[in-house]
Order: sequence, then C-alpha cells, then structure tokens
Amino acid sequence: MKPGKKRTACFCFVAVTWATVQQSHHQLFSLLTKLARCLCWFLLIRAQTLMILSRSSVMGVRGLQGFVGSTCPHICTVVNFKELAEHHRNQHPGCTPTIVVDAMCCLRYWYTPESWICGGQWREYFSSLRDFVKTFTTVGIKLIFFFDGMVEQEKRDEWVKRRLKNNREISRIFHYIKSHKEQPGRNMFFIPSGLAIFTRFALKALGQETLCSLQEADYEVASYGFQNNCLGILGEDTDYLIYDTCPYFSIGDLCLESLSTVMLCRKKLCESLNINVADLPLLACLLGNDIIPEGMFESFRYKCLSSYTSVKENFDKKGNIILAVADHISKVLHLHQGEKKLEDMLPLGPNKALFYKGVASYLLPGQKSPWFFQKPKSLISLDKQVVLMSSDPECKQGVPMCIDYGSKQGLPMCTDPESNQGFPMCTPPKSNQGIPMCTPPESKQAVPMCTDPESKQEVPMCTDPESKQEVPMCTDPESKQEVPMCTPESRQGVPMCTDPESRQGVPMCTDPESRQGVPMCTDPESRQGVSMCTDPESKQGVPMYTDPEFKQGIPMYTDPEFKQGVPMCTDSKSKQGIPIYIDPESKQGVPMCTDPEIKQKLPPGADPEFKLEALMCTNPAIKEDLVNMEPEVKQVTLVSDPDILKVARADHVQAESYLVYNIMSSGEIECSNTLEDALDQALPSQAFVYRPVRQRVYSLLLGDGGDGAGTCPTVKEWFVYSGNPLKHPDLVRPLQMNIPGGTPNLKLLWLNQEPGTQARRVEALLGCFDLSSSREELQAVENPFRALCCLLTYLFVQVDTLCLEDLHAFIAQALCLQGKSTVQLVDLQLDYIDSRAVQLGSLLVRGLTTLVLVNSACGFPWRTSDFMPWNVFDGKLFHQKYLQSEKGYAVEALVEHNRSRLTRFHALKSVVCKACAKENRRIVSRQHWRSHQPGRWGRQGSGSHRTSSGCSRADPGQHWRDSGPGGPTDARLREEDGRSGWRETLPKRGR
Repeated sequence: MKPGKKRTACFCFVAVTWATVQQSHHQLFSLLTKLARCLCWFLLIRAQTLMILSRSSVMGVRGLQGFVGSTCPHICTVVNFKELAEHHRNQHPGCTPTIVVDAMCCLRYWYTPESWICGGQWREYFSSLRDFVKTFTTVGIKLIFFFDGMVEQEKRDEWVKRRLKNNREISRIFHYIKSHKEQPGRNMFFIPSGLAIFTRFALKALGQETLCSLQEADYEVASYGFQNNCLGILGEDTDYLIYDTCPYFSIGDLCLESLSTVMLCRKKLCESLNINVADLPLLACLLGNDIIPEGMFESFRYKCLSSYTSVKENFDKKGNIILAVADHISKVLHLHQGEKKLEDMLPLGPNKALFYKGVASYLLPGQKSPWFFQKPKSLISLDKQVVLMSSDPECKQGVPMCIDYGSKQGLPMCTDPESNQGFPMCTPPKSNQGIPMCTPPESKQAVPMCTDPESKQEVPMCTDPESKQEVPMCTDPESKQEVPMCTPESRQGVPMCTDPESRQGVPMCTDPESRQGVPMCTDPESRQGVSMCTDPESKQGVPMYTDPEFKQGIPMYTDPEFKQGVPMCTDSKSKQGIPIYIDPESKQGVPMCTDPEIKQKLPPGADPEFKLEALMCTNPAIKEDLVNMEPEVKQVTLVSDPDILKVARADHVQAESYLVYNIMSSGEIECSNTLEDALDQALPSQAFVYRPVRQRVYSLLLGDGGDGAGTCPTVKEWFVYSGNPLKHPDLVRPLQMNIPGGTPNLKLLWLNQEPGTQARRVEALLGCFDLSSSREELQAVENPFRALCCLLTYLFVQVDTLCLEDLHAFIAQALCLQGKSTVQLVDLQLDYIDSRAVQLGSLLVRGLTTLVLVNSACGFPWRTSDFMPWNVFDGKLFHQKYLQSEKGYAVEALVEHNRSRLTRFHALKSVVCKACAKENRRIVSRQHWRSHQPGRWGRQGSGSHRTSSGCSRADPGQHWRDSGPGGPTDARLREEDGRSGWRETLPKRGR
C-alpha cells in the first residue's frame, strides 16, 4: 500500500476510534450526570430534613423536630403542590384545593429583603407577599391565612420565656451595630417590629381571606383543615404532627419557583414509634410543649430511658428519650388502657389538671381520646352488690335482750367495754346494725345513742323527719333544750336550728364577733359549712363569703349553671344582688356581666365563644377525669352591650381591628419585642411613649361614654421593655379623654351612620392622641401624610430628646418614598448603620401600629391604607435621610432637589411645629443643645413641657429609663387631678 493511502487509512482508523471513544464518553457522561442528579436530590432531601435542627423559630413539641430530622428522616417526603392540587381535584370534583396557612410561622420565610435592621423594607415585603400569593393562585390553590389573636394563659410562661430570649438577642444586635457600624448577618436576623400586624393588612389588600384567632391559632388552623377537607397545613410547628388533621407541609422547605416542599407524615411517625395516632397527644405532653413545661416530666422520661432496652448508640440523647417514652406508651400504658386512669399510671401529682388539659387541647371537634378513662356501668353496679353483700349481718348468734318500758317490746342488749354495763340496742332498717340506746330522765323513753368521734362520749340521737335518719343531739346553752346536730365532713357535731320558712333543720355556727348562733349551709364544692345571712328582699337565707383581707362576711350567689357560690354586691340602681369576680392580680372585686348569647355570668378574661365542653370536644369521659380541675370559664366580657361586643368580635375575627376585642373581652393585651437599645438612656421605650394613647383608648372602650374614667377597670399590659422581667403584667388605669362635647359612646362611633358621625370619629381619634386643639391644621393635610403628621406631633411632644434633624429625616423619607419604585429601594446603599436611627425607625413603626388600634377603636375615621408602612415609611430610606441630616445636608438635598417635594416638606413641617407649639414644645436643632450642654446632648432643660393627656416626659435632667426604682419598670406617669393639679403616680404592678 502506498504511504499516502496508509496515512489516510490511519487517519480514518483514528477518526473512527475517536468517534467510538467519544460516543462511549458521552454515554458515560450521561450516566454520571443522572447519578449526580440522583445524589443531589438525595442530599437535598437530607439537607432539608437536617435544616430543621438549626431552626430557632420552631415551636411545638420539645425535641420532636430535631428527632424527625436526625432519627426519622423517612417521614419527610418531598411533594409538589401543583401535583397535589391536581390529585385533589380528581378526588373531589368541584372543590377548590385549599391550604391553611399558619401565618405566624411564615413571617421569617416571607421577609426576604436583605435589610431588616432599619425598621423594615415594607415596599419590598409587600412585593414578596404578592409574589407568594400569585404563585399559588396561578395553579388554582386557595390560601386561608390565620393569625394569633391572643395568648392563652396556659402558654403565657412560654411566651414570656421567648420574649426574654429575644431581649438577649436584641442586646447582641445593638452591640454588633456599635462595634461594626453595619447590619449583622442573617444568623442574627430579627423580624422588624409590627411585621405580624401589618402582614394581616397586606394580605387583605391582596384580596386574601385573613382570619384572626380567638385562641391560639394552631388549634383553629388544625380545626379548619380538619373540618373543611383542606389540601394541607403550611407552617413550622410540630404540633401539626400531633393533631389528627389534614397533611402538614413545611414552610421552611418551600421552594416557591417549583412549588415543592417537605410533607411530614404523622402515620409514618407513629409506625416508627410503634404507637397509634391517638397516642400522639399523650406523647406530646410527656415530652413537653407550649402548655406542659419540659421539666415537668423530666425524671419520668429518664426512668423510661433507663428501662429502654433498644437504645441506639448512633442517636442523640433526645432521640433516644423520645423512643423510650413512646416504647413505654406502647408496652406499658397500653396494657392498662381503659382499665386505669392516667393518674394511676403516670406521676401526674399536682399537675393532673394541667396534663389533662394539655392532652385535650389536641382534640379537634368531634374527636375523642382513648386515654380519657370512663368507668364501665357494669363495674359500678358490681361495686354496689359487693357493698350490699359485705354489709349484710348474718351472724346467727344469740344476743341478750331487755324490755323497753315505753313500747313493752324486747330489745337486744350490748355491753359497754369501758363501763361493762349493758345498754339496750335498736336496729335501724337501713344499716341492719345494732345501736346502743339510753333513757333520758325527761321523756322516760329509750332513745338511740352514738359515740362522738371527737369527745369519745355517748350522745343521744333523734330521727330527722326529712331524711328519716338518726342524728345526734346536744343541749342548747341558752334554752337548755336538746337540739339536733349535724355531722359534716369535719366529723364534728354542729348544733342545728329550724328554718321558719322551710320548717327544716339547718346547722348553726357561732359568729366570732357577736358570739351568737348563725345558721349555716353546706358548700357543694368544698363540702364545708359556710355561714348564712337573710336576704332582706327575698327573706331567704343566702350563704356568705368571708373576705380574707377585711375579715368581713359578703353574701354569695349560687350560679345555677356551675352550681358554685360567687360573692355578691348590691346594685345601687336596681337594689339587686350582682355577682362579683375577685381578680387574682389586683385582689379587687369586679361586677360580672351576663353574656347575652351564652346566658352565663362570667368573670373578666373569658372568651364568649369558648366553653370547657368545646375544649373537651363533648367527650363525657373527659369530664369525669377533670373533676378535680379548677373551674375554668374562658368567657368574660368587660363590656355588657351585646351589639358592641358583636361588632368588636367580628372585626377581630376578620382581622380588621387590632387589640380592641382583647381589651373589651379579657382586659389583657400584649406587645412583643421591639428593636430598642437597652443602654441608650436618651430614648424611652415605645411601651411608655404610647401608653397614654392606650390609656385613653381604654377609657373609650371600657367607659360608659361619660367623662369619668375612674370607674373603668384596669387593663393588664404584657409589654416588653428593658428592665421588665415579665413576671406580672403592668396594671394600667384608663385615662380621661379631653374632647370638646365629651367622650362619645361606642354605639355612636360604631353603629351610627348619620353624616355628622364621621366628624365625631375624627374628634375621638385626635382626642386619643390629645391633639384636639390641632384638629383644623391636621385635617387640612392631604393623604397619606395626615396620619403621619398626627403621629410625628405626638412623638415630638412626648419625647423631648427628638430634635429638628429627626423631624427633617422623617418628613423627607415619606415624601421621597412616593416617587420611588421597589427596585430603587432595593438598590439603595447606606454608608453605615447608626444605632439611634435603628431605634427611631422602630419607634415610628410602633406608632403606626398604635394608629391601627386607635383608628379601629374610634370606628375607622381614617382609611387604614393611609398609615400602612409601605405607603409612608421605608427603613433604609429613613436611615439615609437621617445620616444626611446628621451631616448637615440642606433641606433641598434631603428632598433630592425636587421643587414639589420641597414645598410640601415646608408645609408638613409647619403643621407639626405649630401643633407642638400649642403643647409648649419647641423643636430645635441638635446643634443648639450641643452649644448649651457641652459634652452630650439630651433632655431639654426646661422640663415644663407636658401634655394635658395625663402623661409627661421625665423631670429635668432625669432620663426616662431611670425615672424611678427599677428603671422603666417604674417609669413615672402623671395624672391630671382637677383639685390638686398634677400629681405623680407609679403604675401598679400585678401581684
């Protein structure tokens, strides 16, 4: 072959060989790619389950989320919502796939803006929520959002624990800001103040169904999903693994682009633990949750662990504890299920009632728990037979007899072991036992005798005509006559008297003051005798209650519903007895009102919709186990008008109002943490700044429409601020409002639709901020700046460390915000972060939430959208204007050289400054204070600035945070007294 042909053949061979190798490489590459994809998918699932371990926001059962991620990852399944929705439509034609969203669990997921330290990027956040909703609605999935409406008393300790933990996190955040002049990393992320409140209104603005719970939201979420055949629950709370409801999906693992997430299967969890779904509530309470403290059954869990024979060496300690407790349930408790009560199988001790309540809290409407023991009827009848058999005297022995001289009949005799004397006996028809008798000298007739267990002496007996039973007798020291006695639970003989009305014998006791006999009755609850008095109206005896403080007797009223005695007071108008409730915090009696819907008289703090039977899901077996529980009535209203309560409740459930129904129903509210620097003594906590506003709202909601707020009950405030250990709520008094024409009543503000009513609503709103004198100036301001000017005026009157530069920054950012897009706000860069500006941003946002409260309390005189933060505030933009103002930028530069903005800037500034001047507050530049107070700027030297509201700034030279012992805990309030002018008082603390 020629060399050229050889080369050509060689090239062809090489080409073919290379093509073959390349083809094989392509197949190999394709195979490796598929393997890599499978490995990545596996690692993704594993990472998603392990991510749960590091989440600090997880709520619910202690240790269960980590156990699921590390020990039982197979219960986590990656699912796609689009596919699930299609499957749901096929199974339920005509039914829209619905997901119930626990909104409180989703806040961290929804807040995607990079900046969170400056007070909130509200335009970005609103856009994020819009994208979230749109993604689900595009594939035909309906979303129902639930928010927490109140904190239940059983979960208050857990709420306090989390708030104190947040305080420590906030301290670290401010320390980082001062050290690095920048925002901390996402690992120190803290949600902006007011995020939960404004998320409600954002979702409603997006057309979504948004509901606010009347109890803890997780129960209402689980109930809604269970009763409405929903596609599932979206949240981040292991309690949803315990509820026997629809599937539970993790919000933390949600990929919005693909609509995929992790579903946690409770049935697979039960298979891994070898227990039933009905056992999960019992397991949750033994492990600890938001109701049962984790330490309550710690020793029990370790006993289970010590006897557990299948300890996994590669599992963590908590994982083995969960396995051990589940093993105890399946192997030990199941053996006696239905035969023994839980308290006979578990070390419940004094925590029995709380434990039962914890288990029952997981039962949804219509569900029952096999762990609530009910004694079979056959067993009860068997017990009765045993008693009858054991009490049947069949001695068949001879007994000595004697002759009764009265009846001329033979009577058996017995021998007294002490005197060795014979006594005649009688045999009552019921007991079939012989009783010794004696013959009194007056009657010459033999009467039966009994032994007094206290004195060990024989006392004569007589027959009660009502009960036909023998009762002991004693000698009345005054009449020297024999009177019957009753033997209560104390086993001591008590003399009796005859009721002239009923002609029945009633026991008597000796009044320690008058030394006279007073009739008694038996309390059906305590089984103890209580003294009685005569009602002058009905001429009947009513039981009395002894006040432990004043040692005085108070007549009591027996509630026909609960069969319990409650103290009474006399209504000055109707002259009728009204039951009163003794507040455990203040120890004061509060008149009770009757809820017109449930027809019950209830103490303050109860929810009108809640009944114990509802909690127990109408399971009669539970009532028997809860017989020793303290009577808990969840319904109380401080306002008796049914129309007003109905409106307040409806607005609350529909998430239209904020805190109004809580104030009117239970008289107790709370506010979570705010980004406040505990070491900055110049700025007061928002809890104190806006307290006078809340006090006037209390007067409006709880008063009778008059000018006197003194008759209103105090409100319990759980507000977080530096120095507050949250061991007790602050007891805050209502504050009289200063409104021309007097304080309007709620029927006028809420139900009246006449044209002039709107003006009265505006007057009430401004009266809550004590700005009635500036009504004309504020009403002339255009929207959405009217609400902002009202808030800024109040802030600058209340806090005298705010200066002209701060006012410029607040107004400039609001004006510039109107012309900026979301993208421009995202791209905004800051030179550095200032800690004071951080706190000012949070202070303003908390003011906006206060506006929501006032506006809803006054009947919505202003549009809610006018004070939503995405319309009037942006955290980064305010921070930029604050830094520029600090550097001495001219006003033209602050408004970005826009003539229209400059004109409006001066107009808004003029309104605020004039309104402040009416309250003797002159806003000056910080440079002015630096020249007058070298070394630092701070409180104004005058100290004469105060509002007619009843609250003043601190005294000259005295910081807000050390205005009393304990810092802000005892921050001073000033209350106007018409006779003596201003007097200083300290807010009462709950006991």
